[in-house]
This record gives sequence, C-alpha cells and structure tokens, in this order.
Amino acid sequence: MLVLAIPGGEQLAAGLASRLRCDYASLQLHRFPDGETGVRIDAPVKGRCVVLAGSLDQPDGKTLPLIFAADAARELGARQVGLVAPYLAYMRQDKRFKPGEAVTSHSYARLLSASLDFLVTVDPHLHRIHSLGEVYSIRTQVIPAAPLIARWLRSHVEAPWLIGPDQESEQWVAEVAGLAGAPWTVLAKTRRGDRDVGVRLAGRERWPGRTPVLLDDIISTGQTMLAATRLLKKAGLGAPLCIGVHALFDAEAQRQLLEAGVTRVLTCDTITHPSNAIRMAPLLARAVRALCADKKDAKQ
Repeated sequence: MLVLAIPGGEQLAAGLASRLRCDYASLQLHRFPDGETGVRIDAPVKGRCVVLAGSLDQPDGKTLPLIFAADAARELGARQVGLVAPYLAYMRQDKRFKPGEAVTSHSYARLLSASLDFLVTVDPHLHRIHSLGEVYSIRTQVIPAAPLIARWLRSHVEAPWLIGPDQESEQWVAEVAGLAGAPWTVLAKTRRGDRDVGVRLAGRERWPGRTPVLLDDIISTGQTMLAATRLLKKAGLGAPLCIGVHALFDAEAQRQLLEAGVTRVLTCDTITHPSNAIRMAPLLARAVRALCADKKDAKQ
C-alpha cells in the first residue's frame, strides 16, 4: 500500500501511513507559467493499492491534481486507487435551487467516480441525497463521527443538552444524543442570506441545569451557531458549547462565537483547524485497510 498526500493533505496522509504501517509520499506538483499544473508521483505504484489522502475543503485547487494523480497511478500499474477525504466537497448543492444552476454534487461525484475505485469520508452532508451510492458509482465508506463525539461528551460534559441549529442537523443530533444518553431538541431556522440567519425554539423543551451543546455537521460562516447562541442566552438557558464535525470557519467566525458567549468551539479533525479535538484517524485507517484488501470492482 502507498499513501499519497494531495495538496494540503500531508498531515492526514502521514498519520494514515503510520497507522497502516505503509509507505507515504507527497505528490510533486509544478505550476507552469500558463497556469497549468504538472503532477508526478515520486514512488513506485505498480501492483499496489494507492490511497490519495486529503480533505476537500477549498476543493477547486485540489481536485485537478487529485484526478491527474489517480489517473497516473492507474496508468503506472496500481492495483487499486482510492481516496480518503474526511471532508467531501460539493455535497450541499444537492438540487437546482434556482433556474439554470448546476447540481454540483452530482457533477462532482461523476468526476471522482471516473478516476477512483473507492472513497472514504466522514459524515458527508446528506440531505436530499440519502446515501453516497445515489451519486457515486464506486465503493464508498462513510465514517460516522457520532460515536466519538458522544464519547467526548460523556467524558467532558456532566449533563449535556444537545441542540441542533436547524432541521438538517436533526439526524446528527438525535444520534449523538442517543449515544450520550442526553436530551435533545432542534431549532427552526430561517435563512435570508449567507450571513443573515434567524432561529427560534420550535417546541417547548427546556432543560434548565444542563449545559447546552450546539451540534452541526458543518460550521462554515458560523452565523447559524451565532444566532442559536444569542437565542439561548436571551431565553436564559445558559452559555453553549459548540461542536461541529467539519471546521470550515475562519478565525473571525470563531471570535464572534466566543464574544457572543460560547464557552468553547470544538471540531473533529476532518479539516486541520485549531479547534480540532476529536481524532478520526483510527477509524479512517481501519476503513482503508478493509477496502484495499477487497480487490473487487477495481477499474482496469
């Protein structure tokens, strides 16, 4: 087996290779004056399972090198070519919201499926798409973060009350709450723009004396978490802890959340970020080991 780091994936790739006790290399990239990118694999691949590794946040600059490397590995005799992308891009555009829009989740799935044999990811944003198999034509393995988040909560928060900031978060909140043995509720959200969000308590559930824990799969601009924090404080329900699976937010968003009264913002390490507190590497390595051992459906 050989683990290859795509741009920005060096830490993930090195960690996977260490756990899998296999070789590790980075892609050699060359940027030409005309804007094109040359890709070279500086390691033998013939007969090996080649695993490209790196999260697909900021995906446009990473995707072409990834595709070029996958195709090169196959042409050079790799037995299988897979991708470990703890954060999988382009899943939120899962329908045509406005006339003429591209449904990019479908297009991106076709692009990756054409060059890969398998994909491993963590909690992709599934809403109208119910499973990756609906859009990806390759073997896929989804690693759930819920058990690890629940374990962290049991160890660090004495009496949590889990709160989803919108209906789309219900699937994650309900699962984590069940595993942690905690009550949960979901807020009703109204989005008026990328940075203009309103929320309200949809029901009458109140859990005084418990620590509010806001939980969502993606923290991006932070505006949904910010609106939820202000609502909880206004209702006298205490300062919340914020947990996200994927950290797409910047330092300014984190500053706003902390200034609004959030006690801490923490995330899984699917995207390298100062808030990372929950490690996914052991589960990712286990999935890769199983998929590389399975030779079926490898492209020729």
